[in-house]
Amino acid sequence: MNDEDRQALAERSASAMFAADRASQALGMRLISVAPGECEMRMRVRPDMLNGLASCHGGIIFALADSAFAFACNSEGVPTVSAAAHIDHLAGAGEGDELSATARRLWQGGRSGLYEVVVADQGGRLIALFRGRSHRRNPAPSPQLDTK
Repeated sequence: MNDEDRQALAERSASAMFAADRASQALGMRLISVAPGECEMRMRVRPDMLNGLASCHGGIIFALADSAFAFACNSEGVPTVSAAAHIDHLAGAGEGDELSATARRLWQGGRSGLYEVVVADQGGRLIALFRGRSHRRNPAPSPQLDTK
């Protein structure tokens, strides 16, 4: 498969997956870009996402990173799930901040993959670093993700 075909597959897979992703939609996430093994998503921090200290709840930041991870993992049309994930919160985000999560594959070996997601605010300030390990559930392309 050439690069153009791989990119088209990533876009079709992301489009089909996002249409069914009620959690990401409910949190106001937007799919900015996708490529094989990569994804960028953005989300504005709303008042209902704040914790008791008026900072964006860490679970919301994790959810944004996890969604970018999921779209990057599934960009090749193979159903892929999270096997493990870890996040380091480095700075707080407040109401109105526009957070971006940029995921990229670091390694793929058979059914296992390793991804890094950088979460930053609108000024480029680093908010969190997320690392996720993926597991490909089925080596054959998924009709749910590869919608031609």
